[in-house]
Amino acid sequence: MVWIKRIFKSKAVGLLSCVFFLAACSISYKFNGASIDYTKTKTIQISAFPIRSAYVWAPMQSIFSNQLTDVFARQTKLRQVNRNGDLQLSGEIVEYSQFNKAVSADGFSSQVQLKMTVNVRFVNNANHNEDFEQKFSATSQYDSSQQLTAVQEELVTQMVKDIVDQIFNATVANW
Repeated sequence: MVWIKRIFKSKAVGLLSCVFFLAACSISYKFNGASIDYTKTKTIQISAFPIRSAYVWAPMQSIFSNQLTDVFARQTKLRQVNRNGDLQLSGEIVEYSQFNKAVSADGFSSQVQLKMTVNVRFVNNANHNEDFEQKFSATSQYDSSQQLTAVQEELVTQMVKDIVDQIFNATVANW
């Protein structure tokens, strides 16, 4: 009977020690994705990104602009302004193209790849060492038996999301 009490007591002490250890070692993370010093940076200016590619699908510009402004509105405390922002984003959509990606056994195309590239100029007026000009790209594939017009909106939306995430990470996430 005595040995059962000792085992129970030692397990209870061990369990309590683990609980205190885990409580003392808590780690906190911020999952909004942004690493911004809001004492220095309060505003962002996002200019229009015109389409400058040979192949054009007109709704692509508004899809891109809306997603880009939305991600900064949702994931930061930055106030969006039309001029003189602490952070400034500008650029253009420089490529929107499609090409055959895979060929089936009968020699015809079986997969088509769609590609979108955006050239971005970023200015950080609080720290000009972070300024850059860079191209961001994304691709999507679709089955060649489908018409591009049937899948274009979905594929462009996916590519835009990918590119916007890349831009966000490069500008304010500091990963």
